Amino acid sequence: MFYHLEGIVTEFDQNLVVLDCGGIGFALNATGNTMSRLRTGERAKLYIAESIGENNFDLFGFAEKNEKNCFEMLVSVSGIGPKAALSILSYSSPGALALAVMNNDVKALTVAPGIGKKIAQRVILELKDKIGKEIEPAGSDSLPVSTSPKSGENLGEAVAALSVLGYSSTEISSVLKTLDTTSMNTEQIIRAVLKQMVR
Repeated sequence: MFYHLEGIVTEFDQNLVVLDCGGIGFALNATGNTMSRLRTGERAKLYIAESIGENNFDLFGFAEKNEKNCFEMLVSVSGIGPKAALSILSYSSPGALALAVMNNDVKALTVAPGIGKKIAQRVILELKDKIGKEIEPAGSDSLPVSTSPKSGENLGEAVAALSVLGYSSTEISSVLKTLDTTSMNTEQIIRAVLKQMVR
């Protein structure tokens, strides 16, 4: 099992990037978000997810761990294959996906090619169900005290959204304690936390 691969980017082909690791070229399927960060001839480190079937062995490369986490959660949804998961993540960052799930925003998911309303609804239903138990522990005892109802609401939404990415309430709360979130909206809180977690 591959965890990550590090090498020189040699080629691009649609949703495919070739990473040369010690003379071996690995063909990695990648999202638009990841591919936009890569340049031919430059060194890159990509986190790897695998899809192994009877007639296939595909590798997927991600510039960030949280994007890989989202991909693995998406393919765990019934009816969502690797191509559909890749399509969703090419049009939604992990933070945007998390917000779409928490806000029941079907439209945000259907902008991805091949993702219809029914598939988007299934993604929201199943991912919300997966994180239902995660949201409860992230209550008032584990979070920084907020100074207004609105900032508390933003904080709660951000914690729930971050849980979608696979972060535990303990991890989230330890980062939140280092931030002043009183004047941040939900998306800003998510971005600030992810910036510290993904290193």
